[in-house]
Amino acid sequence: MNNSIEENVILEVENLNLAYDDYQVLENVSFTAKRGNCTVLMGGSGCGKSTLLKSMVGLLSPVSGKILVDTLDLWAVDQDQKTSILKKYGVLFQGGALWGSMNLIENVSLPLETYTELGESEINDLARYKLNLVGLSGYGDFYPAQLSGGMRKRAGLARAMALDPDILFLDEPSAGLDPINSNRLDNLINELKVSLGITFIVVTHELPSIFDIADDSIFLDGQTKTLLDHGLPSHLKENSEHERVRSFLRRGTPIIKN
Repeated sequence: MNNSIEENVILEVENLNLAYDDYQVLENVSFTAKRGNCTVLMGGSGCGKSTLLKSMVGLLSPVSGKILVDTLDLWAVDQDQKTSILKKYGVLFQGGALWGSMNLIENVSLPLETYTELGESEINDLARYKLNLVGLSGYGDFYPAQLSGGMRKRAGLARAMALDPDILFLDEPSAGLDPINSNRLDNLINELKVSLGITFIVVTHELPSIFDIADDSIFLDGQTKTLLDHGLPSHLKENSEHERVRSFLRRGTPIIKN
């Protein structure tokens, strides 16, 4: 890959190697994510999807390689620059990670209170605006335990959006949701891409979500510990030269017998 990033590329992973102590998880992974698009990280269990996500959000240092965000290497810059990069991020982990002792307004307000100098009234207004964006207007005084799983996921997304991130990282956002709520969340992701121009990096193995939200995808393979293929999922399903990729994307497709 070129050292210079194209104008529409916001994130570039270059020759990345990841490991836990002596156990190699991924080798020589390279891909780019375009601004305002959704890139899906997919593959079977144990292929390294969540490990790659952890490295991209600053939680796991790579053995070697680069993670470039707007041309700056997340793992090579000084701490002030790294903090500046991380402020461009919003992260929604699988469990939603809402504070059970706080209502939704308080949960969404927390990043604003921590990282801005806004007044209480401004923070409250912004928190209500973020909840409105995810379809939770009127639920600000509710506590997480009072909400359905899908509503908690959307509330977690509102909090991840609190600081107007350029990139939103979502780890298995549809996990534990029924098909209806999963579809609602997929629709919300697509709406936010268009309306706010947010870049999404999404870890998921849910086929309906993969085909619905992905503008691009990368397939990580646990056997070879590499990025086996990348591209639009509908294209890979029919045209990938790797049988494991085609089989993964064809799960549940009826077999027509003559």
